[in-house]
Amino acid sequence: MRSVARFARRFVHFPLACLFVVFIAGCGLLPDKIDETAGWSANKLYAEARDARSEGAWDKAVKYLEKLEARFPYGRYATQAQIELGYVYWKSGEPASAIAACDRFIKMHPNHPAVDYAYYLKGLINFNEDLGYLAYLSMQDNSERDPKAAKDSFDAFKMLATRFPDSKYTPDAIQRMNFLVNSMAAQEVNVAKYYIKRGAFLAAANRAQNALKEYPNAPSIEEALFVMVVAYDKLGMNDLRDDAERVMRKNFPNSKYYADGLDKKKPWWRLWW
Repeated sequence: MRSVARFARRFVHFPLACLFVVFIAGCGLLPDKIDETAGWSANKLYAEARDARSEGAWDKAVKYLEKLEARFPYGRYATQAQIELGYVYWKSGEPASAIAACDRFIKMHPNHPAVDYAYYLKGLINFNEDLGYLAYLSMQDNSERDPKAAKDSFDAFKMLATRFPDSKYTPDAIQRMNFLVNSMAAQEVNVAKYYIKRGAFLAAANRAQNALKEYPNAPSIEEALFVMVVAYDKLGMNDLRDDAERVMRKNFPNSKYYADGLDKKKPWWRLWW
């Protein structure tokens, strides 16, 4: 009976013990719930975000700008926060969030004086999307990367140049567009060369022909024509081979490929080294 009584007394106090543990745990969590920005004005949040940005504290800048936009969704500070979020997201290593911020700003403020910057920033983010440490260390050629980012970058720069030809960002955007065109053309030719190496000569010819149609003024067109000559020769399509060679000789009379590339006595694979 005494054992039963002791057990009963312990059982009675058990809920109180649980409440005490929960209370202590809750108190331990309280400091983490304190928001240092509570009560800050829009001006204060923006000033702190700018300071964090100037110091390179990108995560902190993101936090302040997000709070500014959430707490004060209207007014000049909120608009400024929206456009600056694109940049600080990018610098903090969140390119997807950065592009989304640019798109949101363009949609919400299509006539804002800074919308040209939003297009430029979007193009810049995609332009540099895969220029990371691995690409740098491996010295990866830009034409060997996934072309989607290059295409998205080109489209953003093209929109900027079309809508805002007098923007201060347009000259740089045009230069980057030219680079991207050459890069995308080179990427097409690289794929065609890969098909040549795999013996997929028809696919190689089609890919090289696509490069000619899509990027007729790119430097890689000389190599694309050469790939077509090799591919059609391997396929036994002599008429198409001769047509491609005729076009190549007309446009590139001093091509470096004539000495080696069009010498039928040499194996085609030597031409790539």
